[in-house]
Amino acid sequence: MTDAQRDEQATKLVDRFSLWSGAAGLIPIPLVDIAAVGGVQLQMLRKLSEIYGVPFTENRGKSIIASLAGSLIPASAATTTAMGVSSAMKFIPGIGSAVAALTMPVFSAGATYAIGKAFIQHFASGGTLLDFNPPDYREFIKAQKEKFGLQSTAAPPTAQPSPTPATRSKGAAATGT
Repeated sequence: MTDAQRDEQATKLVDRFSLWSGAAGLIPIPLVDIAAVGGVQLQMLRKLSEIYGVPFTENRGKSIIASLAGSLIPASAATTTAMGVSSAMKFIPGIGSAVAALTMPVFSAGATYAIGKAFIQHFASGGTLLDFNPPDYREFIKAQKEKFGLQSTAAPPTAQPSPTPATRSKGAAATGT
């Protein structure tokens, strides 16, 4: 497998696991959703290690993901806090659950995407789990999260033209308004 093919396979894997992470964010039980997201991220790290031929141990993977999350708190406190608040909102019946259902999946998918991209860069440059230093990737992950945020909000506009005064008056006449 060429480097380009491996990177493409890894990128598709990160995209897929980001979706799974978003789905895990839908779990209605507070804190269980965060644990599920962590499990998805650990599995993603295992698969990325396989793609790049990097030895993987579960304990080392858990340790890296935990330290990565811990080191990113100063760089992305808003996202980290938002995930915790979104999860905790599930304790509030009705509106809290609804708000959490809308926000937690987005934050979960974004964090997983950013972490996956950081490991792709690290493994592609010859790094291993043993020499991964989370603070070295703080700015990279912050940039990836911003990129993910732009991708999710920068959807292409629909093909419907904006109404002109003439079409607005035709529509109003047709509906009787």
